[in-house]
Amino acid sequence: MTLVSILLVVLASFIHASWNLLAKRAAAAGPYFVFAYTLVAAVVYGPWVGYLLTRGGLIWTWAGAGFVLLSALIHLGYSLFLQRGYQVADLSVVYPVARGTGPMLSSLAAFLLLGETPTAAGLLGLVLVVAGILMIATQGRLAAFSTPGGHAGLRWGTATGGLIASYTVVDAYAVKALGVAPVVLDWFTNLLRLLMLLPLVASRPRRAIEAMRGYWGLALGVGVLSSLSYIIVLSVLTAGAPVSIVAPMREMSMMVGALMGMIILREPVGPVRLAGCAVLVLGVILLAA
Repeated sequence: MTLVSILLVVLASFIHASWNLLAKRAAAAGPYFVFAYTLVAAVVYGPWVGYLLTRGGLIWTWAGAGFVLLSALIHLGYSLFLQRGYQVADLSVVYPVARGTGPMLSSLAAFLLLGETPTAAGLLGLVLVVAGILMIATQGRLAAFSTPGGHAGLRWGTATGGLIASYTVVDAYAVKALGVAPVVLDWFTNLLRLLMLLPLVASRPRRAIEAMRGYWGLALGVGVLSSLSYIIVLSVLTAGAPVSIVAPMREMSMMVGALMGMIILREPVGPVRLAGCAVLVLGVILLAA
């Protein structure tokens, strides 16, 4: 990977951690919040996609359309699972479990399905990334998962992580092998998710309006930032970066989230959490080597 690609993935990690903090604050709105921020993303990024379409430089194939549909279904499950996890458990449980499970599975899938060759340094880096994430989240106390919401967070986080691994591989194939532009892939998956969620909102409009009361500002932030962070990652993959490296590197967002908690939310800082940050950084260095 080039230095520019590494810096872009780091930027995407900052953005990703930021929108997850916003989504957690709107956990009570559930699927209606998912609909709202998906609507925002479709509106905000629509002109960009429209410009690309009018230029006529996009070539659609049945395979490309099929992968876009598959991506939309997986992303819909991911969004709903993540928001549900934030309803029943803490961010510090759901987020690290999801982000830790995702790269492990996506890297294995990249090795097995996409033919990418694992290296000893890469495998060690992957282990260190996952270990660092767990240290940051639990501060060395596995009992953190037995606290109220801990088991629920573990279940929903693991399910979300599996979907992260799935869409990472599917979307990487779409942009790298089928030539689908990253912003086009993200926008059409958002549009399809919007259509899939529309019956839920249309059948209960008053409930949807009430659920979103006071949360539209957060939906605006998540709609803009979530798509932006993912478009950056897909662009890095399009430039030739391997999935087995990019996927785990994205999990730097967990370290960024922990630092945001320490600095902005004044969360307690312990030696294990600081050590977890160091382990995570070392793992990322090995993955990028």
